[in-house]
Amino acid sequence: MIGLDTGFFIRFLENNKAAVQTWRGIIEGEESCVSSLSIFELSRLSLRGIIDAETTDLLIEAILSMCQVVWLDEKGILLTGARLSHGLNIPAMDALILAGFIMLNAETIFTTDSHLERFKKKGVNVFRL
Repeated sequence: MIGLDTGFFIRFLENNKAAVQTWRGIIEGEESCVSSLSIFELSRLSLRGIIDAETTDLLIEAILSMCQVVWLDEKGILLTGARLSHGLNIPAMDALILAGFIMLNAETIFTTDSHLERFKKKGVNVFRL
């Protein structure tokens, strides 16, 4: 399972080689997950004019059809997120995204956030794009 943070999609839109290659793998059937918070963040970036609205709509539709979305409706994700935020000293939003990846046993996490590299767990690789 691959966890895709919001920054992954920004790099994808920038035609980052690793992001494009990873997305191709997902199209070919690689399992992936995305937090519902990334959908929020992408939408917010669109509203701020950082990402084109039409592109954002297409991207969100692709996420919903190709990836397992982690919705924040489980107590375990919220409690794990709180512990990660406190223990690793990372922002709450990023901790909740990371918690969702952990709950789905993501083995690889793609991000642009350097503070997510603080998370260390055997069998989990965090790659900063």
